[in-house]
Amino acid sequence: MIYRFRVILDAHEDVFRDLEIDQTATMEDFHNAITQSFGFGGQEMASFYVSDPDWLQGEEISLFGMEDDVRVMSETTIDEVVSEEQTRLIYIYDFLSMWTFLVELAEIAEPIEGTLYPNLMFAHGEIPDEAPDKEFIAENMNDEDAIDDLDFDPEDYENLDFDENWN
Repeated sequence: MIYRFRVILDAHEDVFRDLEIDQTATMEDFHNAITQSFGFGGQEMASFYVSDPDWLQGEEISLFGMEDDVRVMSETTIDEVVSEEQTRLIYIYDFLSMWTFLVELAEIAEPIEGTLYPNLMFAHGEIPDEAPDKEFIAENMNDEDAIDDLDFDPEDYENLDFDENWN
């Protein structure tokens, strides 16, 4: 079967690519298809993250196995991660720039004879020169609320649990 995805750059402008790829291709093959379709060189670190319906980041599938408990793209096929029930992924390319993409399975279809996969079906929008800025906002909390929630008084240096002469 062929999986058809929409890969959307998480930005204010509409920039997306529609890709189709064989379900048995590896996540590394999918990573390569995404980087090529957006015009990246593909040599930067990247990871996919399983996502829930609210686009919250879950399990990581990394380009390289840096930790024992993280799946690796080259050893993981697309159909092991994506299904009709699990349709969303977050893809992050270049951890210094944090290019962030929302990836969603649009359709599962029969392969078309004579078509080479992966296949770029449609491209919309130009990728900006720099990765879009991200707003990291704490949920419903301002600075005063955060200080009020502390279990200690940050102005009371005498009772803080640290050795000020540690070095």
